[in-house]
Amino acid sequence: MTARGPSAGGMGRETRRGRSQEAGAGRITNRSIVIAALSTIIEWYDFTLYLYLATVLSRTFFGGGSAALGETLAGFAIAYLMRPVGAIVFGHIGDRHGRRLAMLVSMAMMTAAMLATALLPTYARIGPWAGGLLLLLRCIMAFSVGGEYTGVVAYLLEGAPPGRRALVTSLASAASEVGALLAVGLSALTVAAMDQASLDLWGWRIPFLVGAGLAALILVARSTLEESPDFVRQRLTATIPRRPLLLSLRRHRSAIARGFAISALGSITYYVGIAYVPSFITSVSRMGEAQALWLSTLAAAVVILVTPFAGILADRLGRKRVLLMLAFAGVVVPIFTFFLMAQGIFWMALLGAIVLAALGGAVSAVGAVATAELFPGEGRLSGLAFGATTATVLFGGLTPYLAHLLIGRTGSPLMPGIMIVAVALCVLPVLRGLPEGQGSAH
Repeated sequence: MTARGPSAGGMGRETRRGRSQEAGAGRITNRSIVIAALSTIIEWYDFTLYLYLATVLSRTFFGGGSAALGETLAGFAIAYLMRPVGAIVFGHIGDRHGRRLAMLVSMAMMTAAMLATALLPTYARIGPWAGGLLLLLRCIMAFSVGGEYTGVVAYLLEGAPPGRRALVTSLASAASEVGALLAVGLSALTVAAMDQASLDLWGWRIPFLVGAGLAALILVARSTLEESPDFVRQRLTATIPRRPLLLSLRRHRSAIARGFAISALGSITYYVGIAYVPSFITSVSRMGEAQALWLSTLAAAVVILVTPFAGILADRLGRKRVLLMLAFAGVVVPIFTFFLMAQGIFWMALLGAIVLAALGGAVSAVGAVATAELFPGEGRLSGLAFGATTATVLFGGLTPYLAHLLIGRTGSPLMPGIMIVAVALCVLPVLRGLPEGQGSAH
């Protein structure tokens, strides 16, 4: 009779469990992919909502007047400085304790900040304090968002099949645009359905309350996510870095620099070429708020359609080749499109907005997978925090305000387009220097 004690049985079960985990470590279920991708809806819903409602918020929280819109955009830029801080903190959590935990904590913070924003007292009730409280909540939101997008992109990349990584990762960008579409659509409906007095008194709260509800639903859905298979691998092989921030700075400086450049192009094409457009149209071409928001709604729909095709193209041709084509388009297209939008004619503005939206959506889709693939799984989120997320501060959060200032100083409505062209020209040499096959799944 063969002796078989409890320890032997336990060891057998542990071995089988470990083999089972290793077998499943290459992919996550389609359900988890869908939940993770859809999670980015609320991130972009809130951030673009602030810009789409910038003219309304300037009256509600900053008292209105000629300088109020500038103060509102400046508040957006200041709050954005918290985004890389949040990315570093949540990157450390994700690299040390798992992508799933980082995504849960960041969404919980976002839900609370959204709800608090919807309940804020306005300038009419507490004066300048209203703008200060809005800025504080925007800082909390930017901190939490700092860990959102990079965490989701890493999660999707690490769980996708090798030949479809760009397509699967681009789902995060597509879902982001669904959030932007919801934001601009609901903003347009709210503005169109109310007179200005009702809108400024209480109507502006509706889109923020909807955002808080969406964030709560996504938080519940995220609680069912599996852990990233790459982090499972690190746990099984005991390769989880003890100091992921230091690891990234020591070993991946070139990847950080390249990720910064790619993200700079993606950020400025998105925030100046898409999110800033409603404010640009209403202030430069004197088109009404509702009309500008409906135009941006159509542009957001275009981005959703373009994004997966850009991902498929990147899987087939390689990340480098597609990014080079998009950067070249970034040199040729933007000035003409801003010229069209400045004319005050709806169909010309629509054409310009759609072309810019297609460019911005494609760059964001391909840039997401290209930057994430620059880093190994160990320390990936921290590397993205230093490179990609830092670029979003300088070329994302600050650029709408800078565009507004430059138009005011120069009197030229073409300045936003010139800004995009300048960044694209600087990024082109970096993209040409990427190693062949860099970021490609093949």
